[in-house]
Amino acid sequence: MPRRHELFLRHIAQTSPSPLAFTVHKAEGVFLYDEENQPFYDLISGIAVSNLGHQHPHVVQAVQRQAEDYLHTMVYGEHIQSIQLRTAAKLVSHLPEPLTSVYFTNSGAEAVEGAMKLAKRYTGRYELVAARNAYHGSSQGAMSLMSDSYFTGAYRPLLPGIRYLTYNDLSTVECISTATAAVILEVVQAEAGIHPANQSFLQAVRDRCDQTGTLLILDEIQTGMGRTGSWFAFEQYNIQPDILLVAKAFGGGLPLGAFIASNDVMKSLSHHPILGHLTTFGGNPLCCAASLAAMEVLEQEHLVEQVLDKGQYLISRLQHPAIREIRHRGMMFALDLGSQDRVLRMVELAKAEGLLVDWFLFNMKSIRLAPPLTISHDEMDDACIRLIRALDRLDR
Repeated sequence: MPRRHELFLRHIAQTSPSPLAFTVHKAEGVFLYDEENQPFYDLISGIAVSNLGHQHPHVVQAVQRQAEDYLHTMVYGEHIQSIQLRTAAKLVSHLPEPLTSVYFTNSGAEAVEGAMKLAKRYTGRYELVAARNAYHGSSQGAMSLMSDSYFTGAYRPLLPGIRYLTYNDLSTVECISTATAAVILEVVQAEAGIHPANQSFLQAVRDRCDQTGTLLILDEIQTGMGRTGSWFAFEQYNIQPDILLVAKAFGGGLPLGAFIASNDVMKSLSHHPILGHLTTFGGNPLCCAASLAAMEVLEQEHLVEQVLDKGQYLISRLQHPAIREIRHRGMMFALDLGSQDRVLRMVELAKAEGLLVDWFLFNMKSIRLAPPLTISHDEMDDACIRLIRALDRLDR
């Protein structure tokens, strides 16, 4: 019988020449356990998915209950499903008016695709403006928003009509015009290595969109659901989007995303033509059950209110001469180590200490930390001691 690693390489499509190939035996709380049942701190939360850690009992029980009632019944938007209604209502209860209409998708990239179509349909325009060094997904349309030709060059032709501004550069906001259907921005540029938007920049984009009749799409796929210290990062800027994107932690560990807009904007997908956007599995009942339960846990355990203090606590414990800079917002961090070689070595050293960390697509000089919001102070202490030990060995 071939070993697991051989089967993994033979049957699971690979996306890099050297995958992590970490064998997961089980997961619980802030830990992943390998095939020898050794615990590893999950300090990246599956790239900001596992906000509640792993196997939170309230989420597991909600999925089990829903599985006893029904699974898939019909393509999206045809049947009234209580769990979809309750999940959408809970989500919009944390959003300002008029963000009241939710379109469920299977992933963040699909939420991006739907939002792009919605903006074009509502405005009658086709041009889109994105930011350099942004990441919005790897499907063909979402990839078209990516400025880095290293990742896009092999898949051309991409969507036409994409223009780019420079993140936090006010001088580039003028590229938004009356031909622009939408601007899509991350509130914190994640894959660039954790770069939060400046207040003046985000306000200037909002003002320019208002002047030109352009929709503002905010991608909170990584930052949403409390990761930055508020339910959504845009709340910290006193502005709001026309379309909001969520996924990752929104699914409570299962695949779920959404784009949210006003009823007036969203209804444009329902006519000329009808069925303007379709999905078979978006809003899957199991995924909605996990999502609703996860939002309930965020509320009941007051996890969002703890994020800023926990973030500052981690920073206070992560002082080390090997770290050149720490960029962060809430519980998402980039630790700048100065070079790609040092980052890759640090990933291995951290693993030897029982820690799982990661890197960024557009910043190979920094390691990523995004631990579960449920991590305790004792667990943070222990994880930081291990991380410091790994940093001590970095240049030996």
